[in-house]
Amino acid sequence: MHTHAFDDAIALTRPPGITPDPTAGHDPGHDPGQHAGIYTGHTSPHYWNMVGPYGGITAAVLLNAVMQHPALLGEPISLTVNYAGAVAAGAFLVSAQPVRTNRSTQHWCVTLTQTDAAGETQVTTTATAVTAARRQTWSASDSPMPAAPAPETLPVMRPPAGSVAWIDSFEMRGIQGGIPTLWDGRESADSLTRLWLRDHPARPLDFMSLASLADLFYPRIWLRRALRTPAGTVSMTVYFHADGAQLAATGSGYLLGQAQGQAYRNGFFDQTGQLWNPQGRLLATTHQIVYFKA
Repeated sequence: MHTHAFDDAIALTRPPGITPDPTAGHDPGHDPGQHAGIYTGHTSPHYWNMVGPYGGITAAVLLNAVMQHPALLGEPISLTVNYAGAVAAGAFLVSAQPVRTNRSTQHWCVTLTQTDAAGETQVTTTATAVTAARRQTWSASDSPMPAAPAPETLPVMRPPAGSVAWIDSFEMRGIQGGIPTLWDGRESADSLTRLWLRDHPARPLDFMSLASLADLFYPRIWLRRALRTPAGTVSMTVYFHADGAQLAATGSGYLLGQAQGQAYRNGFFDQTGQLWNPQGRLLATTHQIVYFKA
């Protein structure tokens, strides 16, 4: 039986011979025992970027460590990933530990490390997450899904030859604000992008793939300036507004994504994004701070 490339990329296993303190950072009522929260994984060539994995797949890996932890309470409501350094091709170690468990919320610290050529352990990525026991309450949204043509009426965006590998792992159908075709330095009035997107091949949506899709928007400075500006995400936060049942109901269908930059200054800018399912439900919002060189 073949598994989806996404599931292979985020797969984690508990290594033998590692014995973390099973009570460190845990609520006394949630002692999961030996090896809790320590996992090994391996980078995937299907999600390779220029100097390391696509940032969205790294976010999905870290969230998967939380979701597999035996002390997990509820479902994710937020995830913040800090990209401290490039993840090298090969094996890595992930530690996910709950540092505080309350009645309704649980707070997590997650770290991805690798061993360098000198045998030293290097931290490449850190994250914090909050999971929660969701309860039925009054609900509303101040961010309605914008009108958009049906995805089937739009052509699939084809990456240029020689593009990074991770682009082939997604299906994107652009509506507006595509990557510039003419890099002439002519500034745009805004940096708004809208597109339909999903995993390729199609895969049922879950929290890990939603976290990955939240990073699918290219750096807004490319659209704003139409210059090939070196840029990279420093920190990304995803807020999950849907529960697992709502993600399952979305299935493997398209999501409508929208992203826009906010302020560009002194080598950094921020951009926000939203992801809706075809029924108009806002599933997630995202905010990231990005380094750029100019």
